[in-house]
Amino acid sequence: MPVGGANIGGGSIDGQPDSPCRRRFVSCRPRTTAFYRNRTTMSERAATLLEGRRERIERILGREIEAPTAGANAPISDETRSYLLSEVQDLYWNEIEWEHITDEESLEAGPLAELTFPGLLAYVRGLLLSEVMPDSLSPANPRPQAVADALDFLAVRVVQLQDELSGPDAGDRERQQAELDMTNGLIDQVLYLYHGLDEGDVERVEQAPA
Repeated sequence: MPVGGANIGGGSIDGQPDSPCRRRFVSCRPRTTAFYRNRTTMSERAATLLEGRRERIERILGREIEAPTAGANAPISDETRSYLLSEVQDLYWNEIEWEHITDEESLEAGPLAELTFPGLLAYVRGLLLSEVMPDSLSPANPRPQAVADALDFLAVRVVQLQDELSGPDAGDRERQQAELDMTNGLIDQVLYLYHGLDEGDVERVEQAPA
């Protein structure tokens, strides 16, 4: 099961709010056993990807990383959880498309995820916020479950892009590779936030050999 128990298979697998016949990865033909088997395999590969990233962080830091506790046991309805994930997906598609159009954050070593996805990362910080200023009109309401769902979505997207690039009918390979690189970097940034890594931790992880 993906981290956080998210139902990645529900609805559009790529998170695009569109009709079934127009989704990028869903055809209008009846769904076969092979279709659902492929979806399950994709989710398993995504979970393995996230597990590997976490293990690498722990190996570099020499300690276990912990999931956030604030809000972890707070009840959250399926409807709210689905809405929060859809917000993450909208931010992802909008910001990735803007980067494709403008190529604003492209550097010699490739685009930086923290510059490519400022809105999405700010949203994730808000979902994890456990303390607010004393004069705040609203109390902190952390939703780490929604961030776990976001990580699942991003990992599935990486698996999709890997399959597209390795397939015989790949389209714009340069565009797909750029999105893969940016999404991989985004997963790292969200993991740092989710597990509460400080600047020193992040620097150690970023400077470690791949």
